[in-house]
Amino acid sequence: MEKYSIHDWIVVRGAREHNLKNIEVAIPKEKLTVITGPSGSGKSSLVLDILYAEGKRRYVESLSSYARQFLGIVGKPDVDSIVGLCPAIAIEQKTVGSNPRSTVGTITEVYDYLRVLFARVGKIHCPTCKNPIQATSSEAVVDIVVAAHAHNFILVTAPVVQERKGEFVRELMTYFMDGFYRFIIDGKRYKFKTEDDIKALNLKKTHKHTIDIIIDEIEVSPSEQSRIAEAIDAAFKQARDTVKIYVGEKTYYYSSSKMCVQCSESIPEIEPRFFSFNSPLGACKSCEGLGFTQEIPRNIFYAYKRYDENNENDEDVGYHTDVHSEWELLEVPCRVCQGKRLNKYALAVTIAEYSIYDLCNFSIKNLLAFFTVLTLDEVSAEIAATLLKEVQERLQFLYNVGLSYLTLNRSARTLSGGEGQRIRLATQIGSSLSGVLYILDEPSIGLHQRDNDRLIETLKRLRDLGNTVVVVEHDTDTMHQADYLIDMGPGAGILGGHITGVGTPTELMKNAQSLTGMYLSGKRAIAVPQQVRKPQGYVTLNNAQKNNLKKVTVAFPLQVLCGVSGVSGSGKSTLIMQELVPAMGRLFNSYGRLGYDNSADKTGGLTFDGNAKRIANMVVIDQSPIGRTPRSNPATYLGIFNEIRKLFASLPKSNARGYKVGRFSFNVEEGRCFECRGEGVKKIEMHFLPEVIIECKACKGKRYNKQTLEITYKDKNIADILDMTAYEALRFFEHHAPIFRRLELMCDVGLEYINLGQPATTLSGGEAQRIKLVDELAKRGNDTLYILDEPTTGLHTNDIERLLVVLNRLVDKGNSMIVIEHNLDVLKTVDYIIDLGPEGGDEGGLIVAQGTPQEVAHVAESYTGRYLKLL
Repeated sequence: MEKYSIHDWIVVRGAREHNLKNIEVAIPKEKLTVITGPSGSGKSSLVLDILYAEGKRRYVESLSSYARQFLGIVGKPDVDSIVGLCPAIAIEQKTVGSNPRSTVGTITEVYDYLRVLFARVGKIHCPTCKNPIQATSSEAVVDIVVAAHAHNFILVTAPVVQERKGEFVRELMTYFMDGFYRFIIDGKRYKFKTEDDIKALNLKKTHKHTIDIIIDEIEVSPSEQSRIAEAIDAAFKQARDTVKIYVGEKTYYYSSSKMCVQCSESIPEIEPRFFSFNSPLGACKSCEGLGFTQEIPRNIFYAYKRYDENNENDEDVGYHTDVHSEWELLEVPCRVCQGKRLNKYALAVTIAEYSIYDLCNFSIKNLLAFFTVLTLDEVSAEIAATLLKEVQERLQFLYNVGLSYLTLNRSARTLSGGEGQRIRLATQIGSSLSGVLYILDEPSIGLHQRDNDRLIETLKRLRDLGNTVVVVEHDTDTMHQADYLIDMGPGAGILGGHITGVGTPTELMKNAQSLTGMYLSGKRAIAVPQQVRKPQGYVTLNNAQKNNLKKVTVAFPLQVLCGVSGVSGSGKSTLIMQELVPAMGRLFNSYGRLGYDNSADKTGGLTFDGNAKRIANMVVIDQSPIGRTPRSNPATYLGIFNEIRKLFASLPKSNARGYKVGRFSFNVEEGRCFECRGEGVKKIEMHFLPEVIIECKACKGKRYNKQTLEITYKDKNIADILDMTAYEALRFFEHHAPIFRRLELMCDVGLEYINLGQPATTLSGGEAQRIKLVDELAKRGNDTLYILDEPTTGLHTNDIERLLVVLNRLVDKGNSMIVIEHNLDVLKTVDYIIDLGPEGGDEGGLIVAQGTPQEVAHVAESYTGRYLKLL
């Protein structure tokens, strides 16, 4: 490694974190480097647990001891040395946050610029009558009147009462005493000579009245300009900075303050906070800026209400107090702001007739086009120039990373991990830093090949700013475009942790030891099936129209492997997860076969052809977690742990001590560690600081007490078993059929590197999905409709090849499978494709092609077809 200069290379020596085998590797600076290899081969261990962790540790160590106490102790990774390391920023695959106040606009800061833009150049309107409101000085009003009404007689009045109930005798007396005796009351002119005239007016106090004081009647000419000015000043003084000009039968209002003179609506002072739904100044008072209110589900409320009414013992059923603990409250759009989050005054300010909410409801693509052609008056254009430049640049970054279909109003809670990562990537490009080590974990996840090309250009731009870009990636296009490749393997888990090849893409393709190189060169490839299965019937979904779907009717083929494709945001997930799944779920629910949510919104009906009525069940395998606490893990989810505990409970030593199955659960008090209650770690509350998590000193993280750990099988205790990978456990339990079968399936779907006891909270979406798939495979069902959402997430081409064998095995047993997918290696092997588009967002939601992969490849309008044609 001596040949590598620290000015040009980051050199890692003796890396042993997790499964890394004491490796040495050099990464070129200011280049785009892709680290690839089979799932579980050690890519993330090298990049995140070595490079990023050490970069973060060195940064923290450079701070004062006072600052370090707030950042916590950062452990040193298991590595001998790293030289040439730059300041590191990791852009990982994780959700942006669960805060309901966070949106795409707020986390990208585009919304902050829009707030300033609207505060500086927005046009104010009355929220009631929608008329424009503009503060005008008395001098400006004079100029307007002289120019617009030359040689006309005008009546200058002070509008003192506007559509208000009352008799107004006292007010009229006051004006009379001040020298005003001519009025227009409810459209009729009056001239009072005495106070008795006013008393005789007899206005009904239950009716609404309008009263104007007549200040002067003038023929407009330049010579009368000073007289007009005096009359307008007098009107402003009497009517709170408002004047009403009568010209014949027409009336004109002018005000020197932001107030609607017709509705008497006073507009607050406009400032950026005025457009923030996180500020009391701008937020809707009803929902406090959330856009929704929470309500008890109606069926639960009435069920409790009936129970309460029939409760003879006057028991406290608690549906008012602890409904949170049993049911999730429904989020209902706010009835005041209709989900727009802002108050009526903020929503009444517009640019080119659009409110800030309207613009944030545009897709990124359409919003970028809007600002590109936006024309402002000369003064506003000068004020907004810098703001518009910042907004357009940030929108362009979002467009370039494949997020053109998102809206700025989109809640951060609804974003996938891949979308969140690309948003952070766009934000980093906007910061224009250089000399930084950027680490990205599979940024292409969830992207169509068309959008992926733009992402690669974005990564290159980040590199060209003078940064070192290291990407963990399986996408072949990204690898071909990289400056340098590092291939890890040769296998996963204990079989991985080695460097199998380094160099340029061309050099790696010539390396016989590199599995990735063989796929890149075409020496290995996923084969296209010789025969395509024929559909044995169809389930047709009629008039699907949620989100951006354009009332599409789609026939889904059965007893085949069907791929649903399309550019990002074209409507794939909406079609399957929000239309087809609920519709099928209600059908099964009506037969009592499947307990699916029957409260979902009604959608277009289903019709059936051929063998469609043979569908006996539906299984949705998505990327949601398999458990929400660290106590859940693959072994517990798959039922493996039950069998292992039975095995340990049957051992002679367990029988002698009277240990039952429950003794070997870390959730049961008798067998678990007393100090950490089976967690393996202890959480220390730090009051206003984040909690500190440390390994339990009593059990050393093993979760069990000493007596339980004394029971061993083949010299392994229960904690040792949970620490095994699926591959290690497969060999260990080869003579225990129930355990062996599920472990074999885990290896078949590319999860051999996963620890049996790995907390569910640390699994990626793709890993969680494949564990669910293993659970379904173990049930050996048939006549089932399987629905999968991007099952190839996080998989190397070799792992995809293995996964396809498993999926096809399910279909060959007489099951039907619908797969939402972008990966061309999968799409080229399916039996049938339904392609959505033609674009994302508002320009998507249509079926652009359907048929076999070969048929779709010849549809010019299909982006998927164009890329299939190149294979």
